Amino acid sequence: MTTPEWLKPGIYGALLGAAFVGIVGFSWGGWMTGGGAEEMANKMAQEEVIAALVPFCLDISRADNERLAKLATIREASSFKRRDAVMETGWATMPGSDGPNRDLAQACIEGLDLDAS
Repeated sequence: MTTPEWLKPGIYGALLGAAFVGIVGFSWGGWMTGGGAEEMANKMAQEEVIAALVPFCLDISRADNERLAKLATIREASSFKRRDAVMETGWATMPGSDGPNRDLAQACIEGLDLDAS
């Protein structure tokens, strides 16, 4: 079957238009694939879990008998070593987990009042 000559520009225009709409939609239109949406949802869920566990971390730190010594150790640590210092205190260990969580430790640092004496 041969395509009439007058139909070819319309077909080419439709194909180019569809490609343009797809490129613009995924680049600037906010469209995303299912995998991208799932990755974004997992990241948001992880952030919300960490935010929910920060009060737990702060309560554990307040109940710790060695709180003042541990806070002094955290204060003395350089800014990029503070997360490791909080992890060593055990305050950033989630219930039911074997070890401390790095993201929780970082969020807990922000909740601790390290500038107060």
